[in-house]
This record gives sequence, structure tokens and C-alpha cells, in this order.
Amino acid sequence: MKPFLISAVAVASVVMVTGCATSPSPAELDRQTVAVMKASFRDQGIAKIERLNQDLGQQACSSATPPSAEVAKQIEAASLASVKPPSNGQYVGDWREGEKLAQNGRGMTWTDASADAKSNGANCYNCHQIDKKEISFGTIGPSLWNYGKLRGVKDPADPASTAMVQYTWGKLWNSKAYAACSNMPRFGHMGLLNEEQLRHVMALLLDPKSPVNQ
Repeated sequence: MKPFLISAVAVASVVMVTGCATSPSPAELDRQTVAVMKASFRDQGIAKIERLNQDLGQQACSSATPPSAEVAKQIEAASLASVKPPSNGQYVGDWREGEKLAQNGRGMTWTDASADAKSNGANCYNCHQIDKKEISFGTIGPSLWNYGKLRGVKDPADPASTAMVQYTWGKLWNSKAYAACSNMPRFGHMGLLNEEQLRHVMALLLDPKSPVNQ
């Protein structure tokens, strides 16, 4: 090998070794990433920079590696503990209103006048098939067609359906209660929907009269 080639290889080797020796730790890289993100955003309207702050579930599930089984259980337990049952004891509302919410994808953007949940939609069709008559829907989540029917809910008020009704409410309230890294919005926990809206979405999924269960 010619002398200048040897020198070039030697320099490259030194640079690589030096680079490895001075590489930031994973924690430092995370800190730098957060700093860059926060420097790229600003408060505007109802959208505040605090939205970039992550809780344990968000931190663990946005990591390059999935959370350990132990951490996943911790996230699910904390999420389940956060679920609040309806204050009036009523889990199911009007499926017609639920369908309107499922079709509505508005809310929580900087152009919206208020962050109040009553201004928001549930945007269900963005990720799920729900009503067979709707031809436009996402496939990120599973089909919810016949959701209540397939789960044997003939009457949401029947004690035999209590477990499924409460599970569905919990899933809507805080989806991480049942899957630590769920991509589903935490409608109740994050204040995206209020209790009345949640009851209407529950009716869309569980009411035997809903077109979802026909």
C-alpha cells in the first residue's frame, strides 16, 4: 500500500475511534432531541408547547426499543387507575350523536377557538371501520363493525354485559390501560372528549339499535 494511502487510513481510523469515544450517551441524545423539538415549536392559540412533555407511557413507547414487560405492566396499571367511571353511572348515550362524533375529526388545533372537549370530535373513522355504509375509513385500528354484537352485548344495561361495558369505557378513557403502547387517543384521560360525548360513542359501539350492530 502506498504511503499516502496508509496515512489516509490511519487518519480515518483515529477519527472513528475518537468519534466513538466522545459520542453522547443515550440520555444526552434524548435531551438534545427534546431541546431541538422544543426549539422548533411555539405556543400558538390553544396549542401550547407543553404538549411536547411526555408521561411515562409516551416516553417508554417512543423509545427506539419497546418497553420491558415490567415497565409495560407499570404503564397499564397506572393507566387503569386513571380511568374514571361516569359520574352519573350511565355508560351509554345516543348512538346518533355517537355517529356524528365518529365522523368529526375537528378539535385541538391552534386554529380552534377553545380546547373545551365539547368542541372536539372523536375522529373514529380515521383509524377504524365502524358502519358498513361508510366507504371511507382508516385501517390503523381493527374493524369495529358489529362491536357489541360480536361480544354478546344484547342490552348494555344487563348485568351480564357489565364487564364488556366497563372495558369499553376504560378503553375509550385511557387506551394504555389495556395496551401500554396503544396508538389510540386517550379520550377521557387527556380531556379530548367529555363524559356526555363518551357515552354517545359507547352507544354507537354497544347499543343493539346502532347501525354498527345490525
